[in-house]
Amino acid sequence: MLDIAEELNRWVEQGRDFAVATVVAVGGSAPRQPGAALAVDADGTAIGSVSGGCVEGTVYELCEQALRDGETVLERFGYSDDDAFAVGLTCGGVIDILVTPVRAADPARPVVASALAAAARGEAAAVARIVSGPRELTGRALLVRPDGSHDGGFGAHPELDRTVAAEAGAFLDAGRTGTLEIGERGSRCGAPLTVLVESSVPAPRMIVFGAIDFAAALVHVGKFLGHHVTVCDARPVFATRARFPEADEIVVEWPHRYLERTDVDARTVLCVLTHDAKFDVPLLKLALRLPVAYVGAMGSRRTHLDRNARLREVGVTDLELSRLRSPIGLDLGARTPEETALSIAAEIVAARRGGSGVSLTGAHTPIHHEPDAATMGRIGSVA
Repeated sequence: MLDIAEELNRWVEQGRDFAVATVVAVGGSAPRQPGAALAVDADGTAIGSVSGGCVEGTVYELCEQALRDGETVLERFGYSDDDAFAVGLTCGGVIDILVTPVRAADPARPVVASALAAAARGEAAAVARIVSGPRELTGRALLVRPDGSHDGGFGAHPELDRTVAAEAGAFLDAGRTGTLEIGERGSRCGAPLTVLVESSVPAPRMIVFGAIDFAAALVHVGKFLGHHVTVCDARPVFATRARFPEADEIVVEWPHRYLERTDVDARTVLCVLTHDAKFDVPLLKLALRLPVAYVGAMGSRRTHLDRNARLREVGVTDLELSRLRSPIGLDLGARTPEETALSIAAEIVAARRGGSGVSLTGAHTPIHHEPDAATMGRIGSVA
């Protein structure tokens, strides 16, 4: 649901009633991950997607039904071998989808509205909803903020709200969306409830060092992938808004000094395109010791060997050097700035998702590398 927060927040501001279908869990080769959503308003307008087209029509009808009767339902969709035209996933996967009405009179609407507003502003927030359990608990929501405060709840036992808030806070800290099982009264015993926790966190950072022509193409691709992109270069004549209109930030500063003072985290990617030792060596010495997701540096193989030797001279260890992606990018035979940006982006995605970078044709590796949800097979219907 939070993946389409900007559009849904506008619907809330306009006073529209709507129903939202959210992917709860997936198994096999499912096209969308938990948290992906499709919403339908009272006029029949639809936004988002839960399956890339496989089951959208049926889910659309479920949303219309939820708007009419006010009931939250859980449906499972999978591939049908008996009828190729049956509702199912032709990719062979299985998805569980939670359909929830969000109408003016529904008790969860204020909580959902607050969660959507926070996500639309780019703020960190998590929203928890009951997937399976007693009917009186479904259709409600609990919003959790990074400071641990929370709004809403399930109207049953105070301990349940406290426990879910604590668990959802852990999901939010990790930027995760997924399900958890918890006792009906908030303990680990008793009749279990399945709770969906959706996290919305600020966009991951991409910092591009070196205001060269290749950087402009990489900024474009980085924005397309959902990054908050910063361009940093010590040369003011090159680091300009006119050259990088799509960048979120442009910083004129020595790269290593900027990296020393800016905030990075485990999702941050650092792309060093300067291939100039006076910039690269102090920058990479610092970058390779930071807890970031990716450090890549541009240059020829000769530049790479020379740079590694210089880094060893200033105390960078072989273990630290093993983190460096250099020459940067996957082997696509790239020539142009746009092709090179694509090769860099492909390597970043492969590093994030655990991909090999090899062609899928003739390969026996999984298409999707994220593990199947542990809750598949344990979730029952709430309808």
